Amino acid sequence: MSRKRAPRALLIAVVVLGVLLVVVDRVAAHVAEGVVADRLRASENLSSTPDVSIKGFPFLTQWARGEVDDVEIGIGGYEASTGGGERIRIEGLRARARGVRVAEDGGGATARSATGTATVPYDELLKATGSGPAKVLPGVTAEVVGLADGGHGKVKVSVAITTPVHSSTVSVLSTLTVEDNQVRVHADALPKLVADLVGSRIRDITDFRQTIDELPGGVRLDKVEAAGDGVEITVRGADIRLAG
Repeated sequence: MSRKRAPRALLIAVVVLGVLLVVVDRVAAHVAEGVVADRLRASENLSSTPDVSIKGFPFLTQWARGEVDDVEIGIGGYEASTGGGERIRIEGLRARARGVRVAEDGGGATARSATGTATVPYDELLKATGSGPAKVLPGVTAEVVGLADGGHGKVKVSVAITTPVHSSTVSVLSTLTVEDNQVRVHADALPKLVADLVGSRIRDITDFRQTIDELPGGVRLDKVEAAGDGVEITVRGADIRLAG
């Protein structure tokens, strides 16, 4: 081999070796993603296998030191607890976990911290408003019959008011807040006539709260905002159990 060909051959060998190392690294990451996904499905009793994507390169050096820097997790549908024996459906949970450690035997995984977002459909949140019309005056009942996006982060709460001679539906804009893993809905203001007639009684109907507990890994509600398809929640947690 000539002296001119030697550097070129060495360069080709280095490039081939680099490609092989990248392939091996990505295959190892894919296997680890599958392990975490299967464990997460089993530990959270999910109906389908979640999406797990390990970020960062190289993966093998992260694995060797026992901690993966960044993992993205997607769960299509999840049933959380309402705290009263009922379940509430949340959809499109996307979470990002940092500092993920997988047990040496592959039996569990934990994260130093995690943040994520999901959506609570309006029909699910509507269940928290109670069952059936409630009496607000003799012969007068009121019932929340719909929730929708009111714009600017507000929820539009539609209330059906029924009297012996007339029925009508009024809508109020409500503010959403979070406290102790509860979504709280509070009407900003009531229509003047309604407020004058049944002020405090109608607020027992328009203002309500919904617990959303037992979220994956033990994350907790952090923020909440109304959106087109439902209420968007932000979750956050530290020392999160991802699987096992």
